[in-house]
Amino acid sequence: MSSTARRLLLLMLAAAPCPALTPSEVLVVANGRSPVSRSIAEYYSRRRGIPAGQILYLSTAPEEEISRETFQREIASPVAAFLRKQGWVERILVIVTTSGVPLKIRGTAGTSGDAASVDSELACLYQTLRGAPMALGGPARNPYFLSARPFRHPEFPIYLVTRLAGYSFADVRGMVDRALQAENRGVIVLDQKDAGLDDGNLWLKRAANRLPVGRVLLEESANVVQGARAVIGYASWGSNDRNRRQRDLGFRYLPGAIVTEYVSTDGRTFQEPPSDWNIGIWEQKAGVKFWQGSPQSLSADFIRHGATGVSGHVYEPFLQFTPRPDVLFPAYLAGRTLAESFWAAIPAVSWMNIVLGDPLCRLAPPAR
Repeated sequence: MSSTARRLLLLMLAAAPCPALTPSEVLVVANGRSPVSRSIAEYYSRRRGIPAGQILYLSTAPEEEISRETFQREIASPVAAFLRKQGWVERILVIVTTSGVPLKIRGTAGTSGDAASVDSELACLYQTLRGAPMALGGPARNPYFLSARPFRHPEFPIYLVTRLAGYSFADVRGMVDRALQAENRGVIVLDQKDAGLDDGNLWLKRAANRLPVGRVLLEESANVVQGARAVIGYASWGSNDRNRRQRDLGFRYLPGAIVTEYVSTDGRTFQEPPSDWNIGIWEQKAGVKFWQGSPQSLSADFIRHGATGVSGHVYEPFLQFTPRPDVLFPAYLAGRTLAESFWAAIPAVSWMNIVLGDPLCRLAPPAR
């Protein structure tokens, strides 16, 4: 992209209508059987000024993985009934789940399978309530993908869903507090796994071309970026980069910093691994301790290390359905909310994706 084209793109993003998601458009979903879930819901609602009547307490076992039947009976049906009863099917734009609300729905694998994240299935609930449920097998097209418009119903027939979760209540509290302190400054770190021309690397390079000069650190070699300072965004291959050998890269994140990685199972669990656990690769059997079924990096580590928003995947999503950094970061730096920025960058719903963070978090509009 030429410098002229880049400037035109940035001017277009800066001139786009500012998102206006508000606390009145948020439904917080907690698990009444989980003390940490209740604490997170109450803390977040108090900090964001969300009325107590917009917290729905489910009654379900606080397990991370559940059956499709349990999801329908104990999560989807109560949420749908609540929205109908309140007359909020259209008014609510965002659903926030909390630690203690089940995370993933077991099922068959592959691009025609029915395994999914709880959050991505809740995103589809709007269409069910409108009488047009999505097909169960495989990913469904996200109608908000690549949109440059503020999120509204009925134009975009899904709910934006984010999750307030981490290894501990303290981690989540820190994430919420940082969201309220977010500022539009700092650098976006984009780390390719090598100089190859596969799709993931091309998306990272395209993201660098779409961002303001002076706010990007693009690593195109096999080197792994470590110790970066004043980071407001980070994207990489995570543990799929064979040169990355540790969980903590030593970054210093600014309040409001968001992270995405091309990792199949980074959102698989919020159970904290032992302090001596380290990431590895699937083929590297000897000396690798799998944690919750995988050797791969974990989204919750970034929350622990100071990020404010992170994407993840509960099962294998396949590269083409991971968030696109070339959409995510330009939208976020242009002042769109965390929820809108992530979901505009995610191609599918009814799939494996999760988004961690306060959906209302947004950076101030960029300086003109």
